[in-house]
Amino acid sequence: MSEQMRVMRSKELPEELRDRIAARHRSGQGYKNISAALKVPKSTVASIILKWKTFGTTRTLPRAGRPAKLSYRGRRALVRESGLYGRVARRKPLLSARHMKACIEFAKKHLKDSKMVRNKIVWSDETKIELFGLNSKWYVWRKPGTAHHLSNTVPTVKHGGGSIMLWGCFSAARTGRLVAIEGKMNAAKYRDILDENLLQSAQDLRLG
Repeated sequence: MSEQMRVMRSKELPEELRDRIAARHRSGQGYKNISAALKVPKSTVASIILKWKTFGTTRTLPRAGRPAKLSYRGRRALVRESGLYGRVARRKPLLSARHMKACIEFAKKHLKDSKMVRNKIVWSDETKIELFGLNSKWYVWRKPGTAHHLSNTVPTVKHGGGSIMLWGCFSAARTGRLVAIEGKMNAAKYRDILDENLLQSAQDLRLG
């Protein structure tokens, strides 16, 4: 490879040269001929032409977010060697090992429940909704089928600043009551919420 080509790989091509590449392509010249005539690497020629075909311009477009750490060729190599794909990290509640164990045991215990039994269940819980972390997407490199592995997820929590506490319930049919909780939650207030709302919701949902 010539010294001129090495320099062109390391910095962006002048606008005039990018326009000449697009013009030669429109006239019917192939990538190899354009590369040889203008002393530009064939991969760069292909990239310029792809941009022109996609956006109708060879000008530098504004970037959104952080620049990619890997080049297109680097990403292809990573997929080929490791089977990893760049994906948006899934958001999941932040659970402790004890929570995870309890969830799995509950699921196993009720795995064979009939549809009739499940339709008679009312689920209730309270939650604090608030702003936590950034709204931007986080990208991770992962293998297919590993979206919910801990290393490939973004933890979300129910505590922080600027929040509202809610209690609600639902069944297989539809949702029940939704109650805004004023002040600090304690055992007495929680019992009052259940007394005033849970039974009435079960009756509204016609659970018998």
